[in-house]
Amino acid sequence: MQSALIRDVGKYWDDNVCGAQNTEQTPYTREYFAEIERHRYTVEPEILAFAQFARYGGQQVLEVGVGAGSDFVQWVRNGAKALGVDLIQEAVEHDTRRLELESLHAQEVRVANCESLPYEDDKFDLVYSWGVIHHTPNTRRAFREIVRVTRPGGTFKVMLYHRRSLVAAYQWIKWALLRGRPWKSVSWCLYHHVESIGTKAFTRAESRAMLSGLPVHSVRIRSVLTHQDKLQEHPRALQWGARVAAALWGGNRVGWYLTIEGKKR
Repeated sequence: MQSALIRDVGKYWDDNVCGAQNTEQTPYTREYFAEIERHRYTVEPEILAFAQFARYGGQQVLEVGVGAGSDFVQWVRNGAKALGVDLIQEAVEHDTRRLELESLHAQEVRVANCESLPYEDDKFDLVYSWGVIHHTPNTRRAFREIVRVTRPGGTFKVMLYHRRSLVAAYQWIKWALLRGRPWKSVSWCLYHHVESIGTKAFTRAESRAMLSGLPVHSVRIRSVLTHQDKLQEHPRALQWGARVAAALWGGNRVGWYLTIEGKKR
């Protein structure tokens, strides 16, 4: 069952390489990659503050889930010894062509499953993954793999979807309440209707639980109010509801992105 789900996830992202759907430029051209990059940091500017690309020049960096390569190329531009993996070959192709266009060199870009990373223990100064491992069947295992390959004293940075968020609530309203099946859970709605089949979202407590028993410290977990949380393409009533919820509970309590950063002992 799990291998079948992984195949379905891979097929979805093979047809919809993360980020590549946000441009109408000719594939693999400079204009194509520039538009993908511009769009990414326009709608997700929080990536820049979280990743801190310029801090890792000369260090061993692994990105888990490279997608169309906008983040990955930042590591390389800033002088990191960067390696990247993705579940699908099409993502690897995007990143390889992008590096060639800019005459940049990465240590490695390859196909790999995040639940079984093909690297030895304690290898990387930084392991980074933005919005990836909530799509794999066993997110806990993927998180443990990320910690395993981080060196002692190194850093891991991961973004997961947040279940107690405005976006998750909207998905429940859309796919459960308004369709006459309010007994369906938020998790069911996300699993079946957000991006690839099997998408999950987590609470802060669940995220900490995935790290329990692992050699980590200084873990910081935050939720981030994002462009998606503004619900600008949705009915006005939902937009006002989002503003009220953010005012009552605080934007950083109901944000869709849950950023997790920590150190390995």
